[in-house]
Amino acid sequence: MTTRTATIVIGALIAVVIGAAWYWYGSLPDPIASHWNAAGEADGVMAKFWGLALFPLVMGGLFGLFLLIPVIDPLRRNIEGFRREFNIFFIAIIAFFTYLFALVLAWNFGARFPFGGAIAPALGALIFLIGVILPRTKRNWFFGIRTPWTLSSDRAWTETHRLGGRLFQIAGILAVGGAIAPSYAFVLAIGPLIAAVLILLPYSYIAYRRER
Repeated sequence: MTTRTATIVIGALIAVVIGAAWYWYGSLPDPIASHWNAAGEADGVMAKFWGLALFPLVMGGLFGLFLLIPVIDPLRRNIEGFRREFNIFFIAIIAFFTYLFALVLAWNFGARFPFGGAIAPALGALIFLIGVILPRTKRNWFFGIRTPWTLSSDRAWTETHRLGGRLFQIAGILAVGGAIAPSYAFVLAIGPLIAAVLILLPYSYIAYRRER
């Protein structure tokens, strides 16, 4: 995946969201449902303009990071070492927000479904993809498991991200389970990620000390 291709794909997805928001703006209620509880029921609303504008604004901010990080990172040469994976990650997260936007539109047009369960497959796939990418990353200041010890040692970075990759892949598989058990979608998505962080933080220190 070249950077040029990734830029085109990301730009196209943002354009689709902006176009859809503009096209269906007049047909949507005001305010629109914008927050759902763990049971998948809408429990919060937002003014229609901001509820729709929020998505392209967030996606545009992510697009800006995609363009900016490889320029400003002090270790930007390392980013070039996994630029293909870096590009794929940003396409995936922009695609995830596009999917989330489609769910919000569908709900506000009257469709009813367990919202957490509908998000679960896409969120699980995104987490799993991060798990695939992590072991391929190189030391940098913006992407990956950044602790004082991984940022200070290539070996600590490599070992921590090798373990992190496996943990995130497991977390992604568990998150997909939220599609089967929507009431537990939030727990299945967040719980394994918290566990992974609690494991990786001390592990990065252990890997650093082992090198010394």
